[in-house]
Amino acid sequence: MGTGEREMAWIADTFANTIGYQNMNASACITGKPINQGGIHGRTSATGRGVFHGLENFIIDPFYMNLIGAETGWAGKSYIVQGFGNVGLHTCRYLTRAGATCVGIAEWDGSIYNPDGIDPKALEDYKLENGTIVGFPGATA
Repeated sequence: MGTGEREMAWIADTFANTIGYQNMNASACITGKPINQGGIHGRTSATGRGVFHGLENFIIDPFYMNLIGAETGWAGKSYIVQGFGNVGLHTCRYLTRAGATCVGIAEWDGSIYNPDGIDPKALEDYKLENGTIVGFPGATA
């Protein structure tokens, strides 16, 4: 938690210095590195994308949706995300693009709710500017 490309590059460098740069695992052992240090395109959103695809396996399957009395597909589905860091943000983006509605976000310093939906991009912009989701004008605490 709380690590980004910079920290992952530090870890990769420490690992490589410990076992040697010639070791085939020196670069491959750490994910989330910057592109210019052996990272891959799409890694930033990959975990959130994985959450989306994991959920989609159930959402599109009539067997599982019948078990809970719900229709297949994303339309009409709402969700709440715990955490609005890298994984939560990208999960929100993918779920919203698929047609589901984000109605709540719980973060370490507060939670927000809007039964009509929370716009992930607007919330991302607000959090970048304010350092928190608390006080977001598109939802209530």
